[in-house]
Amino acid sequence: MFIKIIFSYILGFLKVSIEGYYIERFINICKNKKITIWNLKRNSNISLILNVRINEFKEICRIAKKTGCKIKIKNKKGMPFLLHRYKKRKIFLLLLLIVAVIIGLSSNFVWNVDIFEENGEELANIREDIENAGLKTGLLKSKIDTKEIINKIRLERKDVAWMGIEIKGTNAIVKLVKADEKPEIVNEDEYCSIISDKTGIITKINVQEGTANVKVGDTIKEGDVLINGWMEGKFTGIRYVHARGEIEAKVWYTKSKKIPYTLTETQYTCNEENKYGIKFGNFEINFSKKYSKFKIYDTIETESKIKLFSDFYLPISILKTTYKEQEEVQKTYTVEEAKNIGIKDLEEELEKEIENKDNIVNKNINTYEQEDGVQVYVTYEVLENIGTNEKIVF
Repeated sequence: MFIKIIFSYILGFLKVSIEGYYIERFINICKNKKITIWNLKRNSNISLILNVRINEFKEICRIAKKTGCKIKIKNKKGMPFLLHRYKKRKIFLLLLLIVAVIIGLSSNFVWNVDIFEENGEELANIREDIENAGLKTGLLKSKIDTKEIINKIRLERKDVAWMGIEIKGTNAIVKLVKADEKPEIVNEDEYCSIISDKTGIITKINVQEGTANVKVGDTIKEGDVLINGWMEGKFTGIRYVHARGEIEAKVWYTKSKKIPYTLTETQYTCNEENKYGIKFGNFEINFSKKYSKFKIYDTIETESKIKLFSDFYLPISILKTTYKEQEEVQKTYTVEEAKNIGIKDLEEELEKEIENKDNIVNKNINTYEQEDGVQVYVTYEVLENIGTNEKIVF
């Protein structure tokens, strides 16, 4: 809304008064038609003062006529009226020319960098790495070597499968495709064994190539050999192979958590305050003191870069700091409530880790009551295919 008001000043707006018995209906129609109005002040039950853009004035005149309201212009504000008022003043025109030149010169620089990851997958610290590679705001577009930047990122980061950079206006658009994490693959012509990558109890084993080192019912731990990468014949002796087979095991996922009977939580109230500032490059101007009147609060900072067109950003940003008031609330739970909370939280955490929930065969819950809370343990038994190839080194 703040940015819209700034643009309204650039385009020009009117301060008008509305009089009539259907003012509420007038406002509702304006909102439905998405007409930008602000600084609404009610003088009486039938009188209202508000600001509206020049290009939307005719529309609110029609709405006023439809609702039986009278409309009157109180004041005219904005750049168009200033230009008309000072059109004979050379200094003003000179300043306007300087602003136009500055905007023209700024078009040679990059003032914004948009990063888009495929499927919304986030890449940690990617913005910092891109800046270190040579793409950041304030640089001349002619000095940016997109191929060199892409090569640097691809060499430094193994989690980037593809990267593209496009310069549009004063905006740099970076598109990334995250690389899939693939386990180390052993070539088919190399000798290898299959080892366990989890702890569990063998429930099924099907050897296709190699020699089984375990049987159904055996308890195995991570790193144990499941299928040896060799076969022994009575007449041929030992022959090394590329082990193949399917091994199913019952594995366990366990989590624990303590839920206290008395817990102090911080929660939001309905109160908040906003403070604004403006940023020119790296220079900031705050319109008010940067601290909150609240005792406990959460701070949310946003930066909205000003742009003239879709990809023509200016080196000017509107800063908004929102302070959301918080309060400490003390909650007391019974033994059963504490147990239920702990069980629910742990079940949600465990189910996020288990890929196929249909393979869950059993769930064990244990709770231990203590003086200050309940200790909760939740264990899931899951049937999973286990095992990974390990190259045989002679």
